[in-house]
Amino acid sequence: MTALVHDTADVADDVVLGDRTRIWHHAQVREGAALGADCIVGRGAYIGAGVRLGDRCKVQNNALVYEPAVLADGVFIGPGAILTNDRHPRAVTPDGKPKSATDWDAVGVMCAEGASVGAAAVCVAPVVLGRWSLVAAGAVVVDDVPDFGLVAGNPGRRVGWVGPAGVRLVPDGEAGGWRCPVGGERYEEADGLLRQVAL
Repeated sequence: MTALVHDTADVADDVVLGDRTRIWHHAQVREGAALGADCIVGRGAYIGAGVRLGDRCKVQNNALVYEPAVLADGVFIGPGAILTNDRHPRAVTPDGKPKSATDWDAVGVMCAEGASVGAAAVCVAPVVLGRWSLVAAGAVVVDDVPDFGLVAGNPGRRVGWVGPAGVRLVPDGEAGGWRCPVGGERYEEADGLLRQVAL
């Protein structure tokens, strides 16, 4: 099945859309963007020029994903969330002239496989969101988030760990051991990082 683009959406002619991807009402997808298969871009969402989405990504209503963001497979961007791209935002240069695209270097947010950004959270580029990490609603992320990290607050700080199910992990056995209460997967923490233990 080919992609579905709502009549009110603004999708540039050169955008690449994977099979079964859906672009909903009043969304904008800029030139050079590429979206994989089975993606959903919600009402009023914005996908910047050259942004890359893997397969099965969801960008919810009114979320803003600015270039040069890259989202791996299975990434979730919640309603009203923002992935920024300007380290030093200004409307004008120091001499008062309007800034143009040549007056700044875009930096992006990189989201690894399965990462999720909650509603109205802001990720201030450049940051990397690790595999299966979860940014809580309303958080402001200014530092990289490790794989499986659960980040909340302003500025965002790691407050726990989550597994692929998105549920907070619980302590398991010896110090540094964690377990998913949904799927039972086990993890070990060392030096501020988490790794899954093979069964």
